[in-house]
Amino acid sequence: MNPAARRVQRIYLTLILGNTLAASFIWGINTLFLLDAGLSNFEAFAANAFFTAGMVIFEIPTGVVADTVGRKASYLLGTVTLSVTTWLYWMLWLWHAPFIWWAIVSVLLGLGFTFFSGAVEAWLVDALTSTGYTGSLEAVFGRGLVVTGIAMFAGSVLGGVIAQLTNLGVPFLLRAGILVAMFIFAFVVMKDLGFTPDRSMGPLKATRNVLTQSIDHGLKKRSVRYVILSAPFASGVGIYAFYALQPYLLELYGDPTAYSIAGLAAAVLSLAQVAGGILASRVRGLFAKRTTTVIGASLTSIVILVLLGLNSIFWLAIVLLVVWGFVFAIAGPVRQAYLNDMIPSKQRATVLSFDSLFGSLGGVFIQPALGRSADLWGYGASLVIGGVVELIGIPFLFASRRQRDAADTRTLLEPSTAPEPEKP
Repeated sequence: MNPAARRVQRIYLTLILGNTLAASFIWGINTLFLLDAGLSNFEAFAANAFFTAGMVIFEIPTGVVADTVGRKASYLLGTVTLSVTTWLYWMLWLWHAPFIWWAIVSVLLGLGFTFFSGAVEAWLVDALTSTGYTGSLEAVFGRGLVVTGIAMFAGSVLGGVIAQLTNLGVPFLLRAGILVAMFIFAFVVMKDLGFTPDRSMGPLKATRNVLTQSIDHGLKKRSVRYVILSAPFASGVGIYAFYALQPYLLELYGDPTAYSIAGLAAAVLSLAQVAGGILASRVRGLFAKRTTTVIGASLTSIVILVLLGLNSIFWLAIVLLVVWGFVFAIAGPVRQAYLNDMIPSKQRATVLSFDSLFGSLGGVFIQPALGRSADLWGYGASLVIGGVVELIGIPFLFASRRQRDAADTRTLLEPSTAPEPEKP
């Protein structure tokens, strides 16, 4: 790797480190925080659903920012929005506010994350290409996942311990502070390389253009279309399972106030992701096609969710959680590389945002439905139902595989990526 590409990778890894550290301060306690504010299981996961609804609503408009103003501008807006809305979340908790206010602020939290989705990943791939990097994308994304896991471990443990020693609100304040620091860092060092923003269109025309490009280079290209269509099921169930495991593990542990245990569980999951990130490119090398890795990991994830739902032993649940995190970490970089290799540079942030939008759609509908099932039949039953729902997305991955796209067997980043989409 040449020095310029190495610098790009270092900046990317620092951005990932800061973002994940900020987010992970609350990952281990978020559901407990919402329940402590007086919300029911249904309301807590409905609040999460409003968050993902915000991502759906704002995904395309904020995609305009990344493609017409710049990836850096999009990232900076994301840090500011998330910092402010995280502080508002803390205020709602103090006030034990009615659910309607949680819904409104959750939508605004979704707005903050849409400024991130697609923009940082597109910035990385474009910048690496411009610096002459021709190595493996899986390797870079795998390193990103390792850094994510380390940051998640540190943040989750600290968040749980700090909540135990103080209260459930303090980790949210720490998150807002780190996001401010990341804004300063990105403002100084982040530059849009290998990408020239298109400012020739007005906001409305640019929004229509982004939507058109998303369809042309996403849904009209069959190999990309089926990957995107699989996203709602895996993403919706994955988000629900991650947050439902917090109270479920405390239920198995036998102490609903042991917040440090909830943080420890998230930390254990992060270590599994570190191992998966390190091994992702090696596991990918065992198979001729990227889709083989993704499909295999998805099926394993489904089996583990069912076993988690049927299990009643705390430590066995921790072991299953480790395996779940590991297979998730294996699939993530491979799916990212596969999707990026099928998208032209100019439309990369646009289509990646569109993929994120479909994933968010799953969260909008699946999270409250599974939350309601937890109210009726318990967390274990909801995880089993979640595994069945995730299974619906597997045929779409097989459909993408059948298109025999060159990206399915590619191992190195090439100067130019995907061709124009074929006609449907």
